Amino acid sequence: MPNARIYQIPKNAMQSGRAKTHTWMLEFEPAEPKQADPLTGWAGSGDTREQVKLKFPSLDAATDYAAREGIAFHVVPAPERKLKLQAYADNFK
Repeated sequence: MPNARIYQIPKNAMQSGRAKTHTWMLEFEPAEPKQADPLTGWAGSGDTREQVKLKFPSLDAATDYAAREGIAFHVVPAPERKLKLQAYADNFK
């Protein structure tokens, strides 16, 4: 039975707004460790589920899909937003 994690997409560091951060992702956890390829040295594995990332509009939709398909999952809570309020004059102290 595959294991998956469901999380909310975080805001990109280059992004000032919060567009597209309300989307939830279902991502499968790796089933086997990565190994170095003897010819190229690149890390890889034979697990193709690692490439699958599913987007959902809400947490309920993601958990319903996982339950319906028989996927064991855990929800990773989104980090709490912390606002750093400061005055513009604080830049010149």
